[in-house]
Amino acid sequence: MATHFDLTDMQLMVNIGASLSLTRAAEKSHLSAPAASMRIKNLEDYFRTPLLYRTNQGVTLTRSGEELMRHARILIAQVEQLHGDMQEFARGVKGRLRVLGNTTAMMEVMPNILSRFLASHPDVDLELRESGSQAIARAVADGAADLGIVAGCPPAENLRYLPCRDDRLVLIVPSGHVLEGRDAVAFAETLAFDYVGLSEWSAIHAFLVRAAAEAGRPFRFRAEMGNFDAVCRMIEATVGIGVIPDSVARRLVPTMRITAIALTDSWALRRLHVCVRDFDALPLFARELVDMFAAEAHVGKEDALTTGTAPP
Repeated sequence: MATHFDLTDMQLMVNIGASLSLTRAAEKSHLSAPAASMRIKNLEDYFRTPLLYRTNQGVTLTRSGEELMRHARILIAQVEQLHGDMQEFARGVKGRLRVLGNTTAMMEVMPNILSRFLASHPDVDLELRESGSQAIARAVADGAADLGIVAGCPPAENLRYLPCRDDRLVLIVPSGHVLEGRDAVAFAETLAFDYVGLSEWSAIHAFLVRAAAEAGRPFRFRAEMGNFDAVCRMIEATVGIGVIPDSVARRLVPTMRITAIALTDSWALRRLHVCVRDFDALPLFARELVDMFAAEAHVGKEDALTTGTAPP
């Protein structure tokens, strides 16, 4: 249904309720008395109910007029709040960001950076979700997310990528495993063994399942855990082997009876990127977060911006 009133009408109702005089309310609303009277008549026609009692001493509100005045006050307060919030958005000090990340980014990159970012931006809220790199790129390109952290540079239109951090995937085996003495191994060779990995909600889970399917070999997760630490503890207990980021392995291998082995597959070598649609169009606080991620690679955004291409 079309709306036949505006904020001027609402302010007029509030002013009438405060002054109980159509003339004084018109003056306060910067309207002529005839214009104010016509606005009230239009409101009464629209709502099909009288809003004012008119007497020689002035006007009073009917019950429907009082109810409309109550709603008018709420609407005006909300508009004033909206105006204030929009000013803060324009200054880049208040807002909400939708951030997506792959498994490595969520567990190894984001916690420290987001902790520092949120501490310095108390009026910014984050909507944070994990997904696969291809899905993240599509979401950012489609406007479903503001920025994402992905492996490589998944092809997508109208996206820009900034290097964030280099990493690789490595194989983890328990001490004494038949593969322990190998310097490097192809992923396809490992598929004869049971695997321990992250739960199926993780992006890396889907990635490994897809890699096994492309190798044409059967693949089974014997145990699925909630984080990389738990995965490595299960591997240490000889439940299976697993694939994790090298950054995680460097942290956990020295304290556990497990060994990291390089994977020879090209997809094991990867660079994490921040992807955005238009860096300059982001609010100030979002650009600051992007810069924090890009600082992980120690590069400036002017030199780092590239278009989407096949993963390196």
